Amino acid sequence: MTKFIGTGVALITPFKSDLSIDFDALERLVEYNIENGTDYLVISGTTGESVTVTPEEKKELVSFIAKVNNGRLPLVLGIGGNNTLAVVKEIQTTDFSAIDGILSVSPYYSKPTQEGIYQHFKAIAEDSPLPIILYNVPGRTSSNMLPTTTFRLAKDFDNIVAVKEAGNNVHQYLELLRTKPKDFLILSGDDDLALGVALAGGSGVISVIGQALPKEFSEMIRLGIARKAKEAYDIHFKLMPVTGMIFSENNPAGIKAVLSALNISKPHVRLPLVEATDELKEAIKVELKSLGKS
Repeated sequence: MTKFIGTGVALITPFKSDLSIDFDALERLVEYNIENGTDYLVISGTTGESVTVTPEEKKELVSFIAKVNNGRLPLVLGIGGNNTLAVVKEIQTTDFSAIDGILSVSPYYSKPTQEGIYQHFKAIAEDSPLPIILYNVPGRTSSNMLPTTTFRLAKDFDNIVAVKEAGNNVHQYLELLRTKPKDFLILSGDDDLALGVALAGGSGVISVIGQALPKEFSEMIRLGIARKAKEAYDIHFKLMPVTGMIFSENNPAGIKAVLSALNISKPHVRLPLVEATDELKEAIKVELKSLGKS
């Protein structure tokens, strides 16, 4: 699945001051990423505040992004949750005509066993008309999908083609890379570890910071996949401070502060999230200036 190799970005959902969707800002963001080297776009993930976007708004987002994109980049749609039947129903009733893949998070809150995780994704795979990227993010789900479960799913279902691993666990990344099936993709979901994963044999990243600095970040990942470590780390070290900053309070408030400083969108988020503090916003502006970005 070469369309998911490289840098995918987990798009924010920009909001106006009244917290309605800012479609003008969203168009700027999509065009900015297309023009600056992003390989594919991910819609309605955690960074897109999917839990506070209504089903109607989600349909509007997909339709709008598909129209702006106009087939230029592959599109991945987030469809996941801890109610398996509801996830399957959403898959059955979604128009996938402009979508290339599904990103589906491991069930959160319920804390299922490994067998429960397997059965959840089995039900999804049996109904999905598109390739599936599994999403393991233990810090949000409170349960870790182990490599043995990931690869059991990959072996049993041809449409499960990748995992977005976001456990910030170097050992688990290496175990995934060591034991993965030949054509299965290991994608980093941790911006700070993405280069190391690429250099070790990973296929890329689904990034948060990448949407704000797409030219630099996507070039770093390309160099990493090509095993050009020195050139890649030159970029990595420059991006380290701002990458750390965006996760210091909450995601996506941090990345929205960066995009606000770049005049792409506003910093507004929906409760229970709150905007980045003034101190963080100022630190981000200073760091972007040092990168020649403001």
